[in-house]
Amino acid sequence: MNPQLSVLLIEDDANVRLGCEQAIQLAGIPVTAVASAEEAQRRLSAGFPGIVVTDMRLPGMDGLQLVRWAHELEAALPVIMITGHGDVSLAVEAMRSGAYDFIPKPFSPEHLVEVVQRAMEKRALTLEVEALRRRLEHRDGIESMLIGRSPQMAAVRRRVQEVAGSAVDVLIRGETGTGKELVARCLHDNGPTAKGNFVALNCGGMPETLLDSELFGHEPGAFSGAQKRRIGKIEYANGGTLFLDELETMPMPMQIKLLRVLQERQLERLGSNQSIKVSCRVVAATKEDLAVLAQKERFRADLYYRLNVVTIDLPPLRERREDIPLLFENFVMQAAERYQRPLPAVAPEDVHRLMAHDWPGNVRELRNAADCFALGLRNDVMAPAEVMEGGLSLAEAVERFERSLISAELRRHDGSLARTSEALRVAKTTLHDKIRKYGLQSGG
Repeated sequence: MNPQLSVLLIEDDANVRLGCEQAIQLAGIPVTAVASAEEAQRRLSAGFPGIVVTDMRLPGMDGLQLVRWAHELEAALPVIMITGHGDVSLAVEAMRSGAYDFIPKPFSPEHLVEVVQRAMEKRALTLEVEALRRRLEHRDGIESMLIGRSPQMAAVRRRVQEVAGSAVDVLIRGETGTGKELVARCLHDNGPTAKGNFVALNCGGMPETLLDSELFGHEPGAFSGAQKRRIGKIEYANGGTLFLDELETMPMPMQIKLLRVLQERQLERLGSNQSIKVSCRVVAATKEDLAVLAQKERFRADLYYRLNVVTIDLPPLRERREDIPLLFENFVMQAAERYQRPLPAVAPEDVHRLMAHDWPGNVRELRNAADCFALGLRNDVMAPAEVMEGGLSLAEAVERFERSLISAELRRHDGSLARTSEALRVAKTTLHDKIRKYGLQSGG
C-alpha cells in the first residue's frame, strides 16, 4: 500500500501560506508548508509521496528554478506553480520545464483544491505503477504473472499456489479474455511439469477429423493424406502440461476418447494398436457452466466430474475494477517497449474512462486499449464520449465511479473506515452504507 499522499507547499508570504494551507487541510489532504525553496529541497527526494505547490516569486531560489530542480530529481513528481498577473510567460516556461500545472493569482480556495486533487490522483497512480515495477523486478512466478490487488485476484493467486505444486488436473472457468491460458501457464511454470512442454489446443478451432489427429496423433496410412507418423498433442505434452481451451466445444466422440486417456493415462495413435503411456497435467478451460451443459446432455457428465477435481474461477474485469489502472499501466509499458515508443502518461481523465467502461472483452480488451494508447491512437474505449455512448445512464456512470473512488481510498488508508471517511469528506455511517452497497471491505 502507498502511504497517504501529502502536499508540500512553498510560499514566503505568511498570510497567503496560511490561507492555502487551511484550504488544502479542509479538503482532507495532509499539507506541510515552508517559506523557501531551499527548505523544500531538504524535504524532497525521489519517490516523494505527494506533490509540490510553489509560488513563483520566492527569496533565494525562485519557483522556476525549483521546478527545474524537481524535474531533474524525478520527472514524474507533479509541481504546481502559483503565478502573479505579470508572470504568464514564466508560467509557460515552467510548464516547458516540467511543471504539472499553474494557478494564476488571484485564485479561489476551490480552484486550488481542484488542481491539487487532480495532481494527487496522477501522483497516486504513478507511485502505484512504480511499486508494481519493483514487485515485478524482484518477484517471479505467480505474483508477477497474475497482477491485481483485488480480493478476487488474491484468491486466484492463493488457489494457484495451492494447486501448482502437484500434477492434479485443473478446470478453469471464466469469460472470454479473463486470462485462462495465463493461469494455465502459471500452473505449468510453478509445478512439477515445468521442465516439460506446455501444449495448448483450442478445441473449437478445427473439424472433428483433424481434432482426432491433433490430440492422439496418427501412423502413416491411417487416413488419406497421412504419409508419415505424427505425434499428437497429448503425447507431446508427456511430462508437461496439456491445455485444452474452449473444452465445451469438443465433440462428443472426442470427449469419450479424452475421458479414457484421463482415466488410463495411455493412448493409441490413429492407425495403431499399440498403447502409449502418457503422464501430463491436463488443464481444461471453459467459458460455459459444464454442469448445466451436462444436464442438457450437451457435455459428458463423466468427463465433467473427472476434470472437476480442482476448479479455478476467474472473475470478469468489471468485478475487479480496482485492478484496471495497474493492469492498464502495465500493458502500456509492455506495448511501449514492444513498439519502441516513448511511454505515454496516463491522465486522471483517462483512468476515469477506463473505470467507467464495462469491458465485455475483459483483460484482452484492456490490453488492446493499452496497445492503442501506447501507439497514440484513441479507440472507442478511450474516447471522451464513451461513457454515454456505451449505453450507461448518468446514474450508472456515477455509481461506477463512486465505487472505484471508495475502493481506491480504502486501499490507500489500509481499510480504515475513519480515515477514508475523512479523506472523502463523508460521514462514516454514509460511507459504511456505500461500502455495503458496492460489496467492498473495510477494516473498521
